Amino acid sequence: MTALEKAKLAAKALDDKKASDIEIIDVKERTSLSEYFVVASCQSTVQVRACIDEVEEQLENEGVNVLHKEGYSTGSWTLMDYGDVVVHVMQQEMREFYGLEKLWEETENG
Repeated sequence: MTALEKAKLAAKALDDKKASDIEIIDVKERTSLSEYFVVASCQSTVQVRACIDEVEEQLENEGVNVLHKEGYSTGSWTLMDYGDVVVHVMQQEMREFYGLEKLWEETENG
C-alpha cells in the first residue's frame, strides 16, 4: 500500500466517524518525518478516540500497523505514526490553536 493510499484510507475512516475538516497534506518535499499528514477535527474526547480506533482498525485490516500512538488517553489531540503517514486527530479548539496547516503552508512558502 502506498503512502497516499494509506492517507486516503485514514481520511475515509475519519469521515466514517464524522470527523470534520479532514485534510491530507503532502509534506514529502518539506520534511523527512513522513510523506503525508492527515489532519481532522472532532467535537469531543469520545469522538477523537472513536476516530482513532476506526483509523487503526481500517488500516490493520489492510495489513498496516501503527508504529506509535500518542495522546489517546487525553483525547484532545492524538497522533498516529505510520512511518510515511502521520494522522493527527484533535478537538476543534486544539486544531485552531496550533494551526498545523498554517505551519506547513509557511514552510512551503518560505
